[in-house]
Amino acid sequence: MSRRLLWVVIASLGLSACSSWMGEKEAPPLPGKRISVLSGERSLAPELSGDQALIKLPPPEPNDDWPQAGGYSNHAMHHMEINDQLRRVWRSSIGEGSSKRAKLLAQPIVAEGRIFTLDSSAEIRAFDAATGAKIWAFDITPKDEDDTFSGGGLAYEDGQLFVSTGFAQVVSLDAGNGQVLWRQTLSGPMRGPPTVRAGRVFVITVDNQTHALAAEDGGVLWSHQGISETASLLGGTSPAVDGNVVVVPYSSGELFALRVDNGSVLWQEQLATMRRTEGASALTDIRARPIIDRGRVYAIGHADLVVAVDLRTGRRLWEREIGGIQSPWVGGDYLFLVNNSNEAVALDAKTGKIIWVTQLQMWEDEEDRTGRIIWAGPILASDRLILASSHEKLLALSPYTGAVLGIEESPDGVSIPPSVAQGTVYFLTDDADLVAYR
Repeated sequence: MSRRLLWVVIASLGLSACSSWMGEKEAPPLPGKRISVLSGERSLAPELSGDQALIKLPPPEPNDDWPQAGGYSNHAMHHMEINDQLRRVWRSSIGEGSSKRAKLLAQPIVAEGRIFTLDSSAEIRAFDAATGAKIWAFDITPKDEDDTFSGGGLAYEDGQLFVSTGFAQVVSLDAGNGQVLWRQTLSGPMRGPPTVRAGRVFVITVDNQTHALAAEDGGVLWSHQGISETASLLGGTSPAVDGNVVVVPYSSGELFALRVDNGSVLWQEQLATMRRTEGASALTDIRARPIIDRGRVYAIGHADLVVAVDLRTGRRLWEREIGGIQSPWVGGDYLFLVNNSNEAVALDAKTGKIIWVTQLQMWEDEEDRTGRIIWAGPILASDRLILASSHEKLLALSPYTGAVLGIEESPDGVSIPPSVAQGTVYFLTDDADLVAYR
């Protein structure tokens, strides 16, 4: 049995008597010990010690809504407040789940006491966020189109629901009843969700074009073209918007800062290291959502690079050879992420220095190295980093040390990060079950 598998088994046994899978809160002690990985894999190690390695988070704060993928338009949700002892309170089907033909990729969003979902056959459903009762459903598949559907997503603003689709259309619905308000056809399909802010909707098509639409009628305000890529990872990402700047990631590894009002370029970055490898790891795709927080942009690419960039000038503040496809999380002055080696990592957001590293399970069968596990997340809520996995496990880690606080069985695998609103954590399983913990 490998050290990693042994570590997970021991953690599971040690937590079996806990009253909640979230575990007990942990005071901020010295940083956790790094767990080694199997030979042949690159691994990370803590770089800070003593007082420099003590993580001090701001207190958790409640958030009423999760109106778009990543929470708010800047994707900086910081430290949210939830109950210390989470319990499953309801479970509802959103329709069709992942299959060989189509994948479930859209993160549920929460607004005005409702939760909205998009399944793999292009059906949107609205549920009561408190009870899970279905309120309405609508299939957005255009006439003469197959209902096989992968990608796209949801965003909400001022009573409107905005949907990006794999049919090369953006659709606006009345969030109250599901009635179509407008449709806009664009240059290509969309795999990632829209971002909406102040009456403008921003989407990225698979041919690496960003389009800004008017929320009122869907009119195209401007477009921006990146370098087109023939190969990219499954799924897509969404722009980050703050003030008059929209930060756009492309599958080419390009990261652009554009003016919200006219799309003109403020600065450009490239998220790929000079040291390149063959195969899938060589893909330069930026699959994770960028974050804008207090004048800085944080972004991670698949091709082994995470950066912090000054939002105003485009000056690179720091970089690390860490690659990933999961969106990082900013909490206070710290950046939490999961890399391509399934290591959960805490970084000092000001310097990029590594504070702690925890190895998560990589394979369902560690000995034969088969059944690659995907960890979705993390999110930070009430002194826990919460992750979900494709192998039917929900996990809570200490943000202070990386120690495992709790493990819970999930009804099915989960490949989409959870959403949080009004003290409730929502998980969407691969077989299209929406599960609420409160």
